[in-house]
Amino acid sequence: MKNQIRGCVKINVKGRDLYGFINAVHDNRISCFSQYVKRDCFSAEIYRSDICCIERIAREHGLELSCFEYETVSAKIIRRRKRFGIIIGMILVIAASVYFSSVVVTIDIQGNEKVSDEVILSALDEMGVRKGTPFRQINYISCENQLQITVDGLSWAGMHRTGHRLVVEVTEIVEKPEMLHSRIPCNLIASHDAKIVYTTVLDGMLLHKVDDYVLKGDMLVSGVTSDATGHTTLHHAMGTIIGIFRDEASFSGTFEQERKIPTGKTDIRRRVLLLNLDIPLYLGRNNYEICEMESISKPVTVFGLELPICIVRNKYTEYESRITELSAEELTDELMKKVYIYEKNFLSDCEILDRNIVKTEKDGTQTLNVAYRLKGDICSQKEILIK
Repeated sequence: MKNQIRGCVKINVKGRDLYGFINAVHDNRISCFSQYVKRDCFSAEIYRSDICCIERIAREHGLELSCFEYETVSAKIIRRRKRFGIIIGMILVIAASVYFSSVVVTIDIQGNEKVSDEVILSALDEMGVRKGTPFRQINYISCENQLQITVDGLSWAGMHRTGHRLVVEVTEIVEKPEMLHSRIPCNLIASHDAKIVYTTVLDGMLLHKVDDYVLKGDMLVSGVTSDATGHTTLHHAMGTIIGIFRDEASFSGTFEQERKIPTGKTDIRRRVLLLNLDIPLYLGRNNYEICEMESISKPVTVFGLELPICIVRNKYTEYESRITELSAEELTDELMKKVYIYEKNFLSDCEILDRNIVKTEKDGTQTLNVAYRLKGDICSQKEILIK
């Protein structure tokens, strides 16, 4: 490590008066390492600071001197001492390190689920706490109290510093659970015309059995019961009645449709995000009437550490509207996608026993009429009105 800082030079000295040269080197108290004599040649290693003295002694004794410097840290610095860009860069790095270590670079919010980060960040911004704020200017106790007052849904807030991060820990208010009116007297009625295939009743009186056919609106489970003495009891009817029923849906689309077609033109624009600063690296603006944007953010890293500098790359792709003529197969594929979405959203609780699709075309329009045979729960609650 010492040689890396002071610099080390390898010397080779040739001539007749080698031992006079060696004695003169020792008399001048010059440090030599790995020295040896071989075939009228003296070799050794010395510090860079002694090279001028070695050259003078070699001239006095009429000897031939050759030398070369080992690759050391100090040697690299000396070779690049006139490259002012490196010096300026080092100064900027040191200045940036000192600056970023004293200001808020990132705000880390922990413990929130219902209250969004944006709401908390907005409240902190009103208090003057944001990216770039010096830590010494933050009144932690005051900010914690104001967060609890200004942000609805917080019962506690705490703030502390971790390096260049400001950590905000919050605890949300636990809402009182909503009381469910599960004991309101009601009947269960049929929501479809169906054939009953399975019944189970938890409360109330069952009015139909398996293999019965019921119409929409028929009472399945009564919430009113009477005993042998004529005493009437009201129940919140509960149960599951599985039936097989039919359902229909219709999906239509035109052959001529307006589509967005890419023109092949793209525009890439970059920006630098430095704390709260948004620095554009482009001039002007594109004149795309219809476009889609793809944004990619890449933080700047040095030695594996992320700096609070982010390069944002926005790619704009231009589109134009065109009237496109679809083939019958293409339009059918689009309508079938709507059929599958309908089934996923509205028939997920039922078992599809059969699906019959009838396709018709008229006046430039294609229609898919879908007839379903389904198996599922047909119960629907109906409240019992009490005077």
